[in-house]
Amino acid sequence: MLISGERMPAENEGGATMTRTLLRGRWVIASDGDDHYLLEDGEVVYEDETIIFTGHGYDEPVDAEIDAGNAVIGPGFVDLDALFDLDSTVLGFDNHPGWKKARVWASTYIERGPRDVYTEEQEDFQHEYAMAQLLLNGITTALPIRSILYRAWAETYDENARAAEAAARLGIRMYLGPSYRTGLPVVHPDESIGFHWDVERGLQGLDDAIRFVEDFDGSHDGLIRGFLQPDRIEGCTEDLIRKTAQAAETLDCPVRLHCCQGELEVEEVHKRWGRSSLEVLRDLDFLNARALLPHGQYLGGIEPTPEKIERELGWLAESGATIVHCPVVSARHGGILRSFGGYRERGVRIGLGTDTFPPDMITNMHIGVMTARAADESMAVTAADYYRAATIDGADAIGRRDLGRLMPGALADITVFDLDGFHLGQFIDPVQTLVLNGSGRDFKTVIVNGRTVVEDHLIPGLDTAAYHERAQRQYEQLIASYPERSHLHPPVEEIFAPSFPLHRANGV
Repeated sequence: MLISGERMPAENEGGATMTRTLLRGRWVIASDGDDHYLLEDGEVVYEDETIIFTGHGYDEPVDAEIDAGNAVIGPGFVDLDALFDLDSTVLGFDNHPGWKKARVWASTYIERGPRDVYTEEQEDFQHEYAMAQLLLNGITTALPIRSILYRAWAETYDENARAAEAAARLGIRMYLGPSYRTGLPVVHPDESIGFHWDVERGLQGLDDAIRFVEDFDGSHDGLIRGFLQPDRIEGCTEDLIRKTAQAAETLDCPVRLHCCQGELEVEEVHKRWGRSSLEVLRDLDFLNARALLPHGQYLGGIEPTPEKIERELGWLAESGATIVHCPVVSARHGGILRSFGGYRERGVRIGLGTDTFPPDMITNMHIGVMTARAADESMAVTAADYYRAATIDGADAIGRRDLGRLMPGALADITVFDLDGFHLGQFIDPVQTLVLNGSGRDFKTVIVNGRTVVEDHLIPGLDTAAYHERAQRQYEQLIASYPERSHLHPPVEEIFAPSFPLHRANGV
């Protein structure tokens, strides 16, 4: 990365120093506000945190010029369901069923008294680790998702306050707020599934979440925003859902609720309310343009029909709610969205989330295109469709026309994808090459709010080797905690069996 043409910084009308930077590269994915277009040998100019020019031949004075070379300059990704911990879902990749492997708490664990597996310091570390991973993968705006399976109950105001400080230090744009719930499924010794409720705790969690949004929304030069995130629809009472919707309207903030994502949910919602998940949300005035709904795979309720599914797609389109599509985590567990193309044709907005490790949005786009084509038995869905979902559509889902786009007036959240890697093979097209042959590891530069936070594939000052070692030690502590939460409390070796018979050097 070459920097030249240094000049004295300009001053704005108030006398504050302003820095104007010109970034050029082989390709620029620019925007007209509604869609992207390609600039060959293009330029992007930003002044402090704001883009002021995209195009060719910028001839005004600048303070710095950055030549990205053979690269794709694009907008930062918007991750609507961003991994924010040391991911526990990967432990279920080959170890299932989930209800036997602590993906559902044992009722006897509830009786003993749940606990937090991590200390505050360990929670803070995993947040910083996760945010570093997001930035290195070109994700500049994130709405986090953390597992609460290893929590005493849910997230807290204080840990989110500390996460806000860490995000500001690293320079990532984050939407934060403690998750909350009034109940959760449990498995009894006879293998039956029931529910444990703590309604008062759930309502207190909502109060804490509201207070967090009021205290932190817009803080740290706008990098930190607030949102509401009740955990899952099956873990909510009607009262919690309704009050959450009212709070989101009052606060004018996004609200995310996992729904239409699994059979246990569909069955529980039908048993409790006699309706589908989307019917419940519609009747409780939850469906609107602020609503973010991961994962959207099970429409139509307990006995879906084409007519029921079509009706619910109509509700989604009319309300402006966003389906948060997480292709990798769904496909790993045999799930598929049926279908990306069909939802879009009916006017349903779709954004993307990573939701698992690695938090690689490019891999999610690649898997998404493949599963969408398999679902529709059609080649109609393209790499460009998924690129839009990861940028423009994700930004629009949270009401941010100033994100997910490279255009004058947008914030300078910019990624530089290196095209020189031998592993990339032959060049096809900027977006198609990125999706087909690349990965999140190919981003060499990431800029958030005009600040360079990833340079030459590294976060300046971050000891990745030390983070990697510490994360492994902490993860082993998490794994060791699984027997206490698992059905009948088997040893770790039964919960997580090796892929092949294991022979150790000492014969043990």
